[in-house]
Amino acid sequence: MNSLTINLHLMMVSFFRPAGRRNCVLIEKSAFPSDRYAVLSQLELHGLDTRHLIEVAPRPGEHTLRSEDIHEILEREGPRLALVLWPGVQYLSGQLFDLGAITAAARAAGAAVGLDLAHAIGNVPLELHDWNADFAVWCSYKYLNAGPGAIGGCFVHERHAQRPDLPRLAGWWGHDKARRFEMGPDFHPIAGAEGWQVSNPPVLSAAPLLASLELFGRAGLARLREKSVQLTAFMQRSIQNRLGAAVEIITPLDAARRGSQLSVRLALPSEAARRCHQRLTAAGVIGDWREPDTLRFAPIALYNSFRDVDTAVDALAAAVKA
Repeated sequence: MNSLTINLHLMMVSFFRPAGRRNCVLIEKSAFPSDRYAVLSQLELHGLDTRHLIEVAPRPGEHTLRSEDIHEILEREGPRLALVLWPGVQYLSGQLFDLGAITAAARAAGAAVGLDLAHAIGNVPLELHDWNADFAVWCSYKYLNAGPGAIGGCFVHERHAQRPDLPRLAGWWGHDKARRFEMGPDFHPIAGAEGWQVSNPPVLSAAPLLASLELFGRAGLARLREKSVQLTAFMQRSIQNRLGAAVEIITPLDAARRGSQLSVRLALPSEAARRCHQRLTAAGVIGDWREPDTLRFAPIALYNSFRDVDTAVDALAAAVKA
């Protein structure tokens, strides 16, 4: 339903319920900007401000978060936390988090838990029910291949399935299907995540997702993950062998701690690094540029080959040399 940030707002209406001292939200320091915007606006709706936003940053000189630092702040700030909002894969570094452990620690601290799976869904295996998060949201235009603006998705744990007491922004499409067309004045939510729908979904935005999910079903996520690990490891070795000290891979080198992504910092002035990205695009290698000096590559198991990776690294080496 909807798009990622709309779904995040709908979920926070229900699951960010500040009360007394427990009135803060915990996110990671380099959260995707729209997540931060959404959280800040929800704080403002409750008469709160940035003092109620707690952010976890990597240690100085490091690019990824240490598990012990995440758990330490959950334990220390636990009594203040109303919500922990955490990504499956960090968009900039590509770090894959142990969501089961983080969710368990956050819930033990008394906080509700929401997951942003924008860079995780279709990328790595997910066990949302077993991880026990209260909710999760995602878009489908990254690894799910549905295209910009395609419909997003939402998960609500089944323990909330029969909770009409939870406040929500209600709409006709979330109404009990058996009684929807009675057009009655009272709202009766569908059990589960469907009950948080507001409007009927746009068919043209859903169609490409349906086609993509059929391919995922045929390939199987376990097989895709196996190939993804191999592709990304091959790209890592190729970049290190070809470019050496000219680049720094900031994504974890341990395959178990990353998805189908390598974020590469170039040892060049910012403008020269940006020109490298332009040269790559001109050569037909579609990566992603993040200021001031980082390129993100995503070798996709569903349709990229090892030869594609080799071609991309050749183009990267040529762009850096130029």
